[in-house]
Amino acid sequence: MKKFNIKNLKDISWGDIKEYNRKRKLRRQMILESRRNSKLSKKMRPFFEFMNRYSMLFHILLSLLLNFVIEAISRHSLIKAGSYLIESPLVFLYNSFMIFCTLTIVYIFRRRTFARIIISVLWLTLGVVNGYMLLKRVTPFNAQDLKVAADGLTLITNYFNGFEIVFIAIGFVAVILWVISMYKRGSQFTGKMHRVFALFGSAVFFASFFFVSNLAIEKRVLSTYFGNIAFAYEDYGLPYCFMTSIFNTGINEPNGYSKETMERISNNGEITKVETGRAKEARPNILFVQLESFFDVSEVEFMHTSIDALPNLRNLFENYSTGYFKVPSVGAGTANTEFEVLTGMNLRYFGPGEYPYKTYSKEKPTESAATALGALGYGTHALHNNGGNFYSRAKVFDNMGFDSFTSKEFMNILQTTPNGWAKDDVLVSNIMNALDTTDQTDFVFTISVQGHGDYPEEKVIENPAVTVSGIEDEALKNKWEYYVNMVYEMDQFVGKLKAAVEERGEPTVLVFYGDHLPTLGLKSEDLKGRYLYNTNYVIWDNIGLKRENKNIASYQIMADVLDRLDIHSGTVFNYHQERRKTNNYLEDLELLQYDILYGKQYVYDGKMPITKGHMMMGTKNVTIDSINNRSGNTYSLYGENFTKYSKVFINGEKQKSVFLNNTHIELPEAKLKNGDTITIKQMGSSNTEFRRTNDYVYQDGTLKEMPDTGTDLTKSWTTQSMKE
Repeated sequence: MKKFNIKNLKDISWGDIKEYNRKRKLRRQMILESRRNSKLSKKMRPFFEFMNRYSMLFHILLSLLLNFVIEAISRHSLIKAGSYLIESPLVFLYNSFMIFCTLTIVYIFRRRTFARIIISVLWLTLGVVNGYMLLKRVTPFNAQDLKVAADGLTLITNYFNGFEIVFIAIGFVAVILWVISMYKRGSQFTGKMHRVFALFGSAVFFASFFFVSNLAIEKRVLSTYFGNIAFAYEDYGLPYCFMTSIFNTGINEPNGYSKETMERISNNGEITKVETGRAKEARPNILFVQLESFFDVSEVEFMHTSIDALPNLRNLFENYSTGYFKVPSVGAGTANTEFEVLTGMNLRYFGPGEYPYKTYSKEKPTESAATALGALGYGTHALHNNGGNFYSRAKVFDNMGFDSFTSKEFMNILQTTPNGWAKDDVLVSNIMNALDTTDQTDFVFTISVQGHGDYPEEKVIENPAVTVSGIEDEALKNKWEYYVNMVYEMDQFVGKLKAAVEERGEPTVLVFYGDHLPTLGLKSEDLKGRYLYNTNYVIWDNIGLKRENKNIASYQIMADVLDRLDIHSGTVFNYHQERRKTNNYLEDLELLQYDILYGKQYVYDGKMPITKGHMMMGTKNVTIDSINNRSGNTYSLYGENFTKYSKVFINGEKQKSVFLNNTHIELPEAKLKNGDTITIKQMGSSNTEFRRTNDYVYQDGTLKEMPDTGTDLTKSWTTQSMKE
């Protein structure tokens, strides 16, 4: 064939082009004929011809099979998958139709068999991932997990042991190699391609699917609200629930939304008021502590403990305001309970399985308890003894108006649980530091982590303070005994925090509550309260608040506490205080939430409480006091407030360092010369820079601090966090 290139382009005629195309087509036919005549092709030809001739029927059968297999994997049982098929045939057929629609895409490809394999592998992978995750937690796999995948990888050893990680890696590589081999071995469709017709046909099937979806929702075969996402996956199947978690997020515009409606709901702007009947000197510190996976274990009817696992909290329950605490999820969803408490918003109106931290508050300013109390002169602080980037909390808390956020990167965590989570004792001193940061009254919101699963099936605590009885299964008994002892230690933390607050002698209200039940397979009939969404709360104070025993929802508790303190600030909190026992309370709450987050913000009338954040990471500066090179090979840096997340940079390049304690870091491989610049940065996951020291210049064995370089790099870490 005549070769075409830039040099001879002017010499090319239409005849040359036609001849080139003719020979190119002939060459392609020869290649296809060669493949058809190979031994493998001859053996497989009848199979491929049969598949192409009856491909629609084959796709129907394949979609039914794939649906059954992924449900069997997800439910960890063929019998349970069979029961689901028999008891919910319309739901099963609906999910199979969804899979069938995705299979129609193969007709636009020449390698149809390979395309079928890819689509089938993707569906099976979804089932395998969901099934495996349900072995580790009660919440099934959903789209929000993909949004926190980068953060989740930093916690992989908390959920999987070394063998499991290796097994997963080998399985992943094996699937990739198998798919590649099928691509090389698979034949191509040799007939005339009708891609436009194929696209049209696929579009018709997808349009039919959307029509069927609306009909199924209208006839209540399916639901768009998942009170419990785990139960929803069992009722409506993995394909529907997973796809819903992708496409159904945010709050849809409610019926009747208008400026006039919002003026009625806002009582002509009354709910945006900022006021309190308390004099400034009489305003108490307000401390909220969210206890990970906590509830009163005496609520479990099939189990007994050798001693009361929560003596400190029991004393508070008996003497201060308490009751059941209704949360939005079971077994997981810490960030969603946080969101409800901090914003007063009800998760019911968001998409199923949605985390507003990821879908909204990570990117946009969000009115919260921090903005409400900040408007009254409170210092506002958040603390969490886990990573600052997890659930994008660093960015979220900035967008919620907090003054500071102390994550584990700013804590010297000396004790961890057997499965690797930080113990809660470390929070006491850090909460006190937050209170010391400002001269004014403070609001401190704390999230603990010690009670986090996965709970080990083997006995890992040699001499437990609390033993359990009444459980015959040894593995389950070990899980409960481990969890109960974590609750016991969390209770000790509660006692220490209360004592530290009392010692300060400042007017204070201290609220403890559990974010959700633990991942221990509890059923409603196992609990005295017969409800899986209840944990417990208690409100301690030293200002003489009246004791009230009542049940309360997580989205209502902040408004309730502020109301008892005669504080009326925050749009949603004011709404709860004024409308909680009125007609259309929940319907109007949905309208209010939509207007604030996704609507035209009529209630604000152009005066949004927060437009951008100002938060600092940590409450204390990291400083370098001196440098020493006594050994000749290793430099030692001495200073204040170092943690194991303090990383040393010389002239902008990260150095190998050894954290020894909060005042001493060693540099075993550093080579310093006069004029070199040393900086210490507090680093989070994904190399996020949260905060740094000033620059220090090395000169003849000493360090000189360079002024005006700043220790608060809010813009730096905020930009990085958004990339994550």
